[in-house]
Amino acid sequence: MVLDEPKDNDTVFDVKGFEFIADNDFLEKAQPIIIDHKGMGFSISSNIDFGSGSGGGACGCGSSCSTD
Repeated sequence: MVLDEPKDNDTVFDVKGFEFIADNDFLEKAQPIIIDHKGMGFSISSNIDFGSGSGGGACGCGSSCSTD
């Protein structure tokens, strides 16, 4: 999860006052995406398995997840 501005190929969601932007191609592959506010950050789960990698497999505030 990173700060970004919406682009032409993005979908914008407002969830409880938080704005989320998702690339349409990614959104199609990742659905369903569940974002849960955990007090000091967010928990994100989706249909995509990012594996453990060097980040321990966690996606949260202060880290980013990528399939690159």
